[in-house]
Amino acid sequence: MDVILLERVEKLGAIGDVVTVKDGFARNFLLPRKKALRANEANKKVFEANRARIEAENANRRGEAEVEAKTFENATVTLIRQASNVGQLYGSVAVRDLVEALVADGHKVNKSQIVLDRPIKAIGLYDVRVALHPEVAVTVKVNVARSPEEAEMQAQGVDVMASMFERDEAGFTEDYDPNAEPGATAEAQPEQEEEAQG
Repeated sequence: MDVILLERVEKLGAIGDVVTVKDGFARNFLLPRKKALRANEANKKVFEANRARIEAENANRRGEAEVEAKTFENATVTLIRQASNVGQLYGSVAVRDLVEALVADGHKVNKSQIVLDRPIKAIGLYDVRVALHPEVAVTVKVNVARSPEEAEMQAQGVDVMASMFERDEAGFTEDYDPNAEPGATAEAQPEQEEEAQG
């Protein structure tokens, strides 16, 4: 189906472009969301007659989005979630969670503006795109951790999972004495030797 774009659509084109898209994409996404018109003679005339107004409205919305984008500079969201020992979340961080956190921080966003390729399922730092307008996007850092202390460490650049595994490896190691009797611990050995010498 040929459609006339009423706003810039990523990977498709800019305002006024006539593009060919799959029928389902046009019927289910572009047309109901008023992002495009069917490309027939009547609609082409209507679009040309209203082109200046459509472009002016788009410029206004882009201007508002650029002002809003300035409030997102260095924006960081910290989400505390329960996770397993290897850092896998019990559940996942979805778009709704990010919207709630950003709105709580005083940003104006809705679900359709957050571009999350796949749900976040492990602790760590993530960059999430927020499309405030088809031509204006900002990046928000999302810090997913199990506790505020862990979130603070991640924010400082510490890889929490790697440091946790290092701590495990550097933990208690038992000295191995090949001459020890079965079941005797390494600390008990010197005392037994002293008793034997005494």
